[in-house]
Amino acid sequence: MAKEGGKRVAIIGGGCSGLAAIKCCVDEGLTPVCFERTDQLGGLWRYTQKVTDGQACVMRSTVINTSKEMMCYSDYPIPKHFPNFMHNTHVWQYFKDYASHFQLNQYIQHNTEVKLVTFAPDFEQTGQWSIQFVDHKSGEEKREIFDAVMVCSGHHAEKNVPSFPGLADYKGEVLHSHDYREPSAYVGKRVLIIGIGNSGGDMAVELSRQGQVFLSTRRGTWILNRIGPGGMPIDIAVTRRFMNGIRRSMPPFVFNSFLKNAANSRLDHDLYSLTPNYEPYAQHPLVNDDLGNRIVCGSVKVKTDVKRFTSTGVEFVDGTFEDNIDVVFLATGYIFGFPFLDKRVVEVKENRLPFFKYMFPPDLSHPTLAVIGCIQPLGAIMPISELQCRLAARVFKVSQYWLSYGSAFMVPLCLSQNYGCVA
Repeated sequence: MAKEGGKRVAIIGGGCSGLAAIKCCVDEGLTPVCFERTDQLGGLWRYTQKVTDGQACVMRSTVINTSKEMMCYSDYPIPKHFPNFMHNTHVWQYFKDYASHFQLNQYIQHNTEVKLVTFAPDFEQTGQWSIQFVDHKSGEEKREIFDAVMVCSGHHAEKNVPSFPGLADYKGEVLHSHDYREPSAYVGKRVLIIGIGNSGGDMAVELSRQGQVFLSTRRGTWILNRIGPGGMPIDIAVTRRFMNGIRRSMPPFVFNSFLKNAANSRLDHDLYSLTPNYEPYAQHPLVNDDLGNRIVCGSVKVKTDVKRFTSTGVEFVDGTFEDNIDVVFLATGYIFGFPFLDKRVVEVKENRLPFFKYMFPPDLSHPTLAVIGCIQPLGAIMPISELQCRLAARVFKVSQYWLSYGSAFMVPLCLSQNYGCVA
């Protein structure tokens, strides 16, 4: 339990990062107040049929891409009877169990949406923040002062909707992958999916069992399977100190050649028109066990980038054309952003955030705001978020030294302590 009268920390979001933030604040004797705008914890891992702008959500069929052993919090193992790669309902249950076990629910204010986070009038002296929020149950708007802030709202703030020539003339349905939940409405449809990230790949596989799918990609992708050598989860098989030692000892071109051979031994990317124009791990790979099978049976056809739309179809840059397209899904990702943050605090440019340790805005005179989980790791985000939260909570706890020693000393002091905050 947090000590009565401890520094108050506002935590924005009650998903996987927000829960870790609450726990770490309590561990450090801080008083967390978590603002969650929905009526349940879990963030995007809580499936809802309703589509809400600005609220990310998994598909009904989504299975996590990382094994349970690699994604769990350090102090609460996932139950043995849960599968290695969990369906979203198991992930959500794990988060609920975690919150219940550590009594975190008492710190969460549900149906409460943060509208503005800005500097308190005396920020230069105190490092405090003014937070304006609305209680959706009562409709009441409030403003409170907090000693520190953890932003745990994720980075799926705004749908990225690119423009294509002729798209305005297309008469079919155009949706973003954010709005997709399940395939039942698309039986017998001819569907174009633009984008081959994890969402695009999962949608292609699922919708190809209902109708014909055309999967458009500009650059291709490297595909990984969940299962590695000997049937072991791939992330357990390769995430080892030994493998990291090999990678560091090899020239990059040798290691990349090794990775390409390994990927192509499972699926010849050239043969399936998927070979990307970048090296393995230069970008986030696609984790998908079924896409190759759907391509080889013809229910998914891989296409190049879109050149232009007509009223009923689409022409691709390689000159091919597909007509009678019923639905277009834009699996084109998201634009990073924090709409509730004062623009003087964080400015996002081209989806890049200039944070120290991927957390702290570097130009603040006090290190009392941290952004948690705004990362794209090659693996699970939960353990990294937990480490970020432990570091942020320690920085907030000892931030009274800031006035005496300044920015050159404060964060390095915390990093030098043996609190397990950094590897």
